Formats: sequence, structure tokens, C-alpha cells
Amino acid sequence: MIVTSFAFASLLMSSSYVENAKFQQVVKISGNASSKDMVPTVTGTGTATLAGTYDPSTGILKYTTNWKDLSGAPTMGGFYTGTPGTAGTVVGDPWALGADLKNTGSYSGQLKLTPEQAKDLMNGNWYYSLGTPTNAGGEIRGQISAKP
Repeated sequence: MIVTSFAFASLLMSSSYVENAKFQQVVKISGNASSKDMVPTVTGTGTATLAGTYDPSTGILKYTTNWKDLSGAPTMGGFYTGTPGTAGTVVGDPWALGADLKNTGSYSGQLKLTPEQAKDLMNGNWYYSLGTPTNAGGEIRGQISAKP
């Protein structure tokens, strides 16, 4: 009985350690976006990639997205909380996309995260989306993975 209790306590402590360790290292984020992942799905051939880092010591998420073959220049973009296949809620402000963008291009930015937002990001509950005049509610979407 004592051995079982010790083993259970060790397991709990190690799980807590692993969870806390995820939030102490710089985290790499990435995600691939397409129209088939939109909720609801839209028709299109556009794709995008997202890469960046989240630094838990500062709370800053830095990112760059590169897109190609959208139906037009993106007019909106942003991060959202939500699991695959579900519509989510916007995180922070939508991206301030410039007027000189084309259907192929890139955008970089940064965002300060709250502890709750960081936890959602680390648990895979974030995605990003880009919208165009043809698909104002979003033309492409990509779930974001985060790895220490």
C-alpha cells in the first residue's frame, strides 16, 4: 500500500513537472492552412504556413505566415481558440493587414499572451485564419501545434 501511494504521488509530481516544463522553454509554433479546414468548408486552392515562437518568460508570441493562391488579397487574419472542426473565438486583435497585399504574400507580427491563452496554445486549441473579399469569414484555416 505504501509503495502504491508513493508511485501514485511520484506520477502526479512528474506529470505536474512535465506540464510546468512546457511553460518554461521557448516554444516553436507551426501550422498549415487550407480551405478544407474552414468551418464550414469553403472552396479554394489557397494554402498557408505559419511559423514562430512563444517565449513564456516574456509572454510574447512572434509569428510569420506565408500564403499563396488565395482567391484575392487577404483582408483579415487572426488567431482563434478552437479545436479542429469547431468555430472558435478570436484571440487578441485581428492582424492589421496592409492594403498592398496580393493573393500570395506574407505577414509577421507579435502578440502578448495571457497565461490562459498560453495554456490553450500549448494544448493545441489555437488556429489561424485568413479571409478575402470572396470569403470574408475566412478562406483558409490552420490548426497550430506548439512544441518546446
